[in-house]
Amino acid sequence: MPTDKAARPLRSDARENRDRLLEASARAFARDGSEASLKAIAKDADVGIGTLYRRFPTRESLVEATYRNETARLCDAAGILLAQETPAALALRTWMGRFADYMATKHGMADALHAVLADGGELRTHSRHLLTGALTRLVEASVADRSIRPDAEAEDVLMSLVGITLIAHKLDRSDRTPCLLDLLMDGLTCRDR
Repeated sequence: MPTDKAARPLRSDARENRDRLLEASARAFARDGSEASLKAIAKDADVGIGTLYRRFPTRESLVEATYRNETARLCDAAGILLAQETPAALALRTWMGRFADYMATKHGMADALHAVLADGGELRTHSRHLLTGALTRLVEASVADRSIRPDAEAEDVLMSLVGITLIAHKLDRSDRTPCLLDLLMDGLTCRDR
């Protein structure tokens, strides 16, 4: 629950510190897992450990904020990619790669994130809604410009992406993720059955 302090707009320097902390924590969780050193995160963000604790008093609050931030960044990228890439399927494939990176960060903080998500379904539901919305934009644009098959559904693509990233992580074969994403795209572009 946000406090009055969290609800007030941040000064620009405080916002920059917060943004750097969230970027550093995403890198650390992806690399070192949920036991990533908070001191190392603060150092990577070029702030003192006191600044980290003022913004995020607990590891769980940092994990939740990182998860929310990474989800928002990924979802915001959908519109940006659609404006930059033609056909829309190129934007979709680029977004899929970013989704795999997002999942690597999520896997890295899985233990701590599990505790945060167990406290209630709001965060999980909110994140799934954002991801489905971003993917729906990409899939609908790709169907509209006929760069993927007309029966493609965002929910199916999301389940496929989750399956690919989970199995690659579980088998410690994340190096195969780009190939698996290409296979998924090939299935989406195949129209003759």
